[in-house]
Amino acid sequence: MKRFLYLLSRPCVWLWKFLSSGLTVIFNLLVVTLLLAGLALVLYTPKITVQPGSALVLAPEGNIVEVRSPIDPFARVLNRLSGSPFQEETFLQDILDTLQEAADDQRIKMLVLNTNKMGDAGLDQIRTIGAAIDAFKKKDKKVIAVGNNFNQTQYYLASWADSIYLHPMGAVQIRGFSVFRLYVRDMLDKLGINAHVFRVGDYKSAVEPLLRNDMSPEDKEANRLWLNNLWNIYCTDIVTHRKLDLTVFRNNINQTVSQLASVDGDRARLALASGLVDGLKTPLQIDEMLKQMVGLSSDKKSCNHIGFRDYLQTITPSYTKPDKESDLIGIIAVSGNIIPGKGTPQQIGAEDLIKRIRQARQNPRIKAIVLRINSGGGSATASELIREELAAARQDGKVVVVSMGAMAASGGYWLSANADAIVAAPTTLTGSIGIFGMIPTMEKTLAGLGIHGDGIGTTNIAHFGNMATAMGEEEAASWQMDVEQGYQRFINTVARGRSLNVEAVKKIAGGRVWDGETALKIGLVDKLGNLQDAIAEAAKRANVPKENALFIELDPRNYLNRFKKNEQPIETLIRGLFASSPGILQMRQAAEEQLDFIVDSRDPRGLYSHCLFPSPALLFR
Repeated sequence: MKRFLYLLSRPCVWLWKFLSSGLTVIFNLLVVTLLLAGLALVLYTPKITVQPGSALVLAPEGNIVEVRSPIDPFARVLNRLSGSPFQEETFLQDILDTLQEAADDQRIKMLVLNTNKMGDAGLDQIRTIGAAIDAFKKKDKKVIAVGNNFNQTQYYLASWADSIYLHPMGAVQIRGFSVFRLYVRDMLDKLGINAHVFRVGDYKSAVEPLLRNDMSPEDKEANRLWLNNLWNIYCTDIVTHRKLDLTVFRNNINQTVSQLASVDGDRARLALASGLVDGLKTPLQIDEMLKQMVGLSSDKKSCNHIGFRDYLQTITPSYTKPDKESDLIGIIAVSGNIIPGKGTPQQIGAEDLIKRIRQARQNPRIKAIVLRINSGGGSATASELIREELAAARQDGKVVVVSMGAMAASGGYWLSANADAIVAAPTTLTGSIGIFGMIPTMEKTLAGLGIHGDGIGTTNIAHFGNMATAMGEEEAASWQMDVEQGYQRFINTVARGRSLNVEAVKKIAGGRVWDGETALKIGLVDKLGNLQDAIAEAAKRANVPKENALFIELDPRNYLNRFKKNEQPIETLIRGLFASSPGILQMRQAAEEQLDFIVDSRDPRGLYSHCLFPSPALLFR
C-alpha cells in the first residue's frame, strides 16, 4: 500500500517542483529577454542615409535647453511602451551643429521648421538659432516654417524663415511680454503667519509678494524698462524678417479684438491678412508642396526629407572631441537655482559646480574656462563659494569668461563678477544686485489652534529662529545687520571685479534688474554676444584656437537618486486642460518656480540673492 501511495504521489511531486522552480526559471528567462530587447532598442542605431536633394526637417521637441537632463534610457523605453508621458527636451548645441553642417551639405536642399512640439526657449537662444538659419540661407537654401498654431515664442523662431505656413484652424498668438506675480499678504494675515523680511535696496522686489497685495511702483518702474527694451528687440526682429511696418505691427497687436471682429473671429485669416504668414495649409497640403520642391522619398510615400535627430547621428557634435595634444578651453554650462551642496541637473549645486571648475583648474591643458550660466540666483553663501573657486582658477593662470544666457541675476551675477570678461545677450536679464532674508513665525496661527511655544535657554539668543514664538527687536536687528553686511559684501565684490568705485555700483544696484544692452552701457558686462562669442573671447585671451573647446560634464552617475520625478497622471491632465490657456499656465508655472525656490532654499545663514523672476522663457511665452 505504501508503495502504491508513493508511486501515486510522484507525479504530484514532479508537478510541484516544476511549478516552484521551472516557472521561476521561465520567468527569469522572460525578464532577461525583455531586458536584452530593451537594451537592443536603446543601443540600436540604424544606418542613416541622406538622399540628395533632401529637405532637413528641424522639429524641436520640448524645451530648448543648454544643460542636458541625464535620462535613463530604460526608463525612456518603458515609458514609451507603457504610453506614459515623458518630458522631452532639445539640446541647443545639437540644433546649431545640425544647421551648421547642413548649410555646407550639398545633399540638403532646404530647411523645414516645424514648431508644433516646441516648448519654451529664451529669446537669446532663438536669436542664436536665427543666426545659424541666416548662415544656412546665405548658401542659397530655402527655409520654410510650418505650424498648426504659433505661440509668440514659436512664431519668433518661425520669423527667420523665407515663408511661413499656418493651419487653416490655427492662430498666431502674439500677446506681448509681461510680469505677473501672486501676492499673498492677505492670505498670510488670515493664516496668522508673520513673514519677517529683511532686505536692502528699493528694487529688491523678490519678497514683495509676502509684504504686499500688489506690485510696488518701484518694481513696476524697473520691470517696465527691461520689458520694453526686450519687446522692442522682439518686434524689430519680426518686422525686419517679415518686411512689415513696425507701427502697424504694434497697433495690430494692441487692437487684436477689433481686428478679429473684422474677420469674424478667424485668427488664421487675420494672421494671413496681417502679413504674419504666407499661406494657410493643412499638413497634407504642405507635404504635397514639399514633394514638388524636393521630390519623393525612396519609399514614394512622402517628400524626400530627413529628420533633425537622424541627421544629427551623421555628424560629430561640437565641443566633444578636441585635438588630443593641444591646449583646451573648458565649457561649463549650468542652469537653475543656486543651492549649497549637491543639486539636480535643474539646479546649480555649489558642490557640483566647484568640482567641475576644479577639474578644469587642475587640468594643465585647459587654459581658459567659459562658464555658461542661466540663473536668477539663490543662496548667497553658495554663490560666494563658486565665485571663490573661479577666482582661484584665475590665480592659477586660467582665463575665466562668463557667458550669460536668458538670465544671470542676483546670485548669478555675484558669482560672475570677478571674471576676466562677461558676455551677455542683448536680451539677458542681469544685475539685481541685492540680498534678502526671510523668517516666518507662526505664533498667531498656533495660538488659534490652542498651541503655545515657551521654554528656556542658556543665553539670551538661544531662542532666535524659533517659529513658534514672536520675533523680538534684538533678533530682528540681528537679521537686518546680516543682510546689510551681505549686501555690502556683494557691492564690494562687484566694485572690485568690474573695476568700478563703490558709489557707482550702489547707483546701479539696489536689487534692480537690467537687460543686456543696458547692462553693457552701465558697465555690468563687457560685450554682447552668445556662447560662441564668449568662446571666441576666451580663445583670444588665452591664445587657444576656439575650435579646441570642450564641454566639461559632471558624471551622470552623480545625479542618480537626485532626479526630479516625472509628471504624474493628474499633473499631466491639468497641463493638458490648461495647454490652451497661456495665462493660466503662465500663472501656474510662475507659482511653481517661486515654490521651487522656497523648497530648494537652504542657505546656512538664511541669506539669499535671488530676483525670484520666473524663467524668462516663461515671461515671453
